[in-house]
Amino acid sequence: MPELPEVETVCRGLRQSVLGRRVEQVELRRRHIRVPIPDELPERLEGAVILRVERRAKYVLIYMDNDYVMIVHLGMSGRLMVLSVIPDEYAKHDHAAFILSDGQVMLFNDPRRFGVITGCDARDLQHHPMLAGLGPEPLSDDFDGEYLYNLCASRKQPIKPLLMDQKWVVGVGNIYASEALFSSKTLPERPANSVSRKQANLLADSIKATLLSAIDSGGSTLRNYVDSRGEAGYFQHRFFVYDKEGEGCVVCSCPIKRIVQAGRATYFCAKCQK
Repeated sequence: MPELPEVETVCRGLRQSVLGRRVEQVELRRRHIRVPIPDELPERLEGAVILRVERRAKYVLIYMDNDYVMIVHLGMSGRLMVLSVIPDEYAKHDHAAFILSDGQVMLFNDPRRFGVITGCDARDLQHHPMLAGLGPEPLSDDFDGEYLYNLCASRKQPIKPLLMDQKWVVGVGNIYASEALFSSKTLPERPANSVSRKQANLLADSIKATLLSAIDSGGSTLRNYVDSRGEAGYFQHRFFVYDKEGEGCVVCSCPIKRIVQAGRATYFCAKCQK
């Protein structure tokens, strides 16, 4: 599933391609994906100009000049790409096409149909059911060691599932939680309330550094993910522990272990992460 770095990479690509373009036509080839695409979407988008593209958590937010915001979630296999020309024939899983004034087409493709395309008025955005209740952005000033320490202080659950809970901090998915815990030498099974202030500062810094490094690499491509130009990410070549079960740790050479936490695979080095 695309996580924060992948979604941020898509947003950056869209900013380079679609800002200032008018949406001339919306073609909805399949309305029923994870949730039905609103009937009003084509009417609200057609004729409007794209003002800016932002990211909130794992959502792409496309702001129009008529105060409407299109909200896109890539789900597990979604792609939001910009093609220079309208294709002669759409692919099987091309569910929505947005024809732009310069001849480009913004295309939403999703084989597994877990993605979302919806929207709302800009004034209602912070109260939208998909965005309300989300925690702070991990790359913002609102998330730091002090915030993390206070969050952990009263919670006994293991630290890794806590980091992946979107109501406490957004966008730190399975891959980057494992990698940041390794970088900060924190055991993923460690009870949150045992994390010291010093360790919380180190972990918060590691989360930020890991995410920024992944963004610089264009995200991670394990299966379906590509950016807005259809190009794969490269951060998977820089993993320290994720999906490395049985391989030697880059620090101590001990085999990387794998466990399951909250239904997700966790990778770690039992010697380095204590």
